[in-house]
Amino acid sequence: MLSGLISCQSEYQKIEQEELSSGEINNELFLDLELGMVRKDFFQTCWDWNKKGVLSNGPTELSVEYNVTLPSGKEAKMRFYPKFEDDKIYLMPVEFTYEGWAPWNEELSVENLREDVVAQFEEWYGPGFFEVSNEDRSLIAFVKIDGNRRVRVFKKSLSVVRAEIADLNILKSLEENE
Repeated sequence: MLSGLISCQSEYQKIEQEELSSGEINNELFLDLELGMVRKDFFQTCWDWNKKGVLSNGPTELSVEYNVTLPSGKEAKMRFYPKFEDDKIYLMPVEFTYEGWAPWNEELSVENLREDVVAQFEEWYGPGFFEVSNEDRSLIAFVKIDGNRRVRVFKKSLSVVRAEIADLNILKSLEENE
């Protein structure tokens, strides 16, 4: 059981190492937001989109909400709020839920949502997502690494897909200092 995870991990680690050593920098997120953006600019950019009616306050204190039409044509809520290091964005957690989700509506299942989110991210970040899972496939994520930017998409709960877009250079540095 462990060997399957290790072979997936080593393939992942190989790709991560290749991408990080390329020196390529990709900071684009979405809606004019970027990795490395200072906190003040994040708030200003969100405020500008809010004035245009594109973004609004999410349901929790620290969340921004965006109504997005995913590639399937289905409507979804996209909620996000970055993590900062040295007052700059290094990680952007994003959560997606289909509008009108209900446990009996298979068309709006979390598996379909995950496929839809990966398709959306392929439009934004280009193709190249690959699957990473443990041996029994109880944990599945779709990952794309291009230079310093890693995008992971995975099922968080019965109705929520979570994505995490990270600057791997900062993430690795923080992990080393723990």
